[in-house]
Amino acid sequence: MFDWIENHLMEPLGKIAQNRYLQAIRDAFVVFALPVILTGAIFLIIANPPTSLDWGIIHAWENAVKPIQAQILFPFNLTFGIMALTVSFGVGYSLATRYEDMDAVMAGILSMLAFFMTAFPVVDITKVPFGDILNYLGGQGLFVAIVLGILTTEGMRFFNKKGLTIKMPDGVPPYVMRTFNSLLPFMIILPIVWAIAWIVWANLGVTIPQLVLDLFSPLVTASNSYFAAFGMILLMMLLWAMGIHGMNVVSSVAYPFWMTQLAENVEAVNAGQQAVGIVTEPFFHMFAHIGGSGATIGLAVLLLMSKSAQLKQIGRTSIIPSFFNINEPIIFGVPIVLNPIMIIPFIVAPAIIVTINYFLFTTGILPPVIVQPPFTVPIFFGGFIATGGSLIAGLVQIMDAIIATIIYYPFFKKYENQLVEQETKKE
Repeated sequence: MFDWIENHLMEPLGKIAQNRYLQAIRDAFVVFALPVILTGAIFLIIANPPTSLDWGIIHAWENAVKPIQAQILFPFNLTFGIMALTVSFGVGYSLATRYEDMDAVMAGILSMLAFFMTAFPVVDITKVPFGDILNYLGGQGLFVAIVLGILTTEGMRFFNKKGLTIKMPDGVPPYVMRTFNSLLPFMIILPIVWAIAWIVWANLGVTIPQLVLDLFSPLVTASNSYFAAFGMILLMMLLWAMGIHGMNVVSSVAYPFWMTQLAENVEAVNAGQQAVGIVTEPFFHMFAHIGGSGATIGLAVLLLMSKSAQLKQIGRTSIIPSFFNINEPIIFGVPIVLNPIMIIPFIVAPAIIVTINYFLFTTGILPPVIVQPPFTVPIFFGGFIATGGSLIAGLVQIMDAIIATIIYYPFFKKYENQLVEQETKKE
């Protein structure tokens, strides 16, 4: 089986992970959108205290923020409301940095302006309430932001390669030359986007983000299913088992779907409605990858107490990084990669955790994820923050770690005995 995976899957999946477009999309979310999302999420949590905790201080907090909730949510609405706008800049900028002789900043600005133009109905813009557009500049416009970020940057690259730029004489200041080099792509690409937006609005009565959202809604719904979550975690672990960064490969394709679910959760919670998005980025990073991919934080503790000198040393090296969800020392030090014994719990433990967690989210035992913390946030705190202050979510993370440790234990002992025997023979 592993020979087949290595011969038939590793190369194409490795190419997917190195695809410049998918890398640009991932960078756009992680580098550009994540600070915006985290900042906005702080205000959402402040405006919506965890009332599931029947504590006096929580009720006092709720009563204090209720009269000014709209004002507190002002930064949140604006930061989450421009998430797609931020991503459009990030995709253009990140993609341009992967080409030589491209002005990444101007590519990002062009991408952002093109997307901004599609989010508004092509009517008298002075009569369009800005609040009605925020949803499409935010989570509901992500697909269009990504596509336009790629297309406009490639269009700009085409102009540069063909020399279709306004030439300036020698001696012109660099900042002036930079402006005129980008002027022709701006003057041609933006009117094309405007014309397409006008045609769509005139014939269908919707903006381009509205149209694309309607077309992609079945895919978003399908990505939120248990079978999608189970398939994603299996693929991640199988790729890691072969030495490929599974989360990077899967997230390169799934990130827009995860972020759409997260944005819809936030909108629902903010409107006092029930949030139904389960399969988001924190669903994996906070609840399935406890200690890193494969839920190895318990394994790190087992390694620390191992009778094998080799495994004990790896435990000493990996225990602190594991608390911050970094486990490459374990994956490549034990090793888990291509290790027929340790691969089994490495795949099974996250699969079982995902199954349990999906059930907990579906039944409402776990509140919905509304914040995407950095993946390095330690156990308990990650779940607490991701769900907007749920102690149950933090405890579920600890439960997930214990379940994973129990699954790892017999395989760890089997592998430990083999190494102890080898070390004894060498001595």
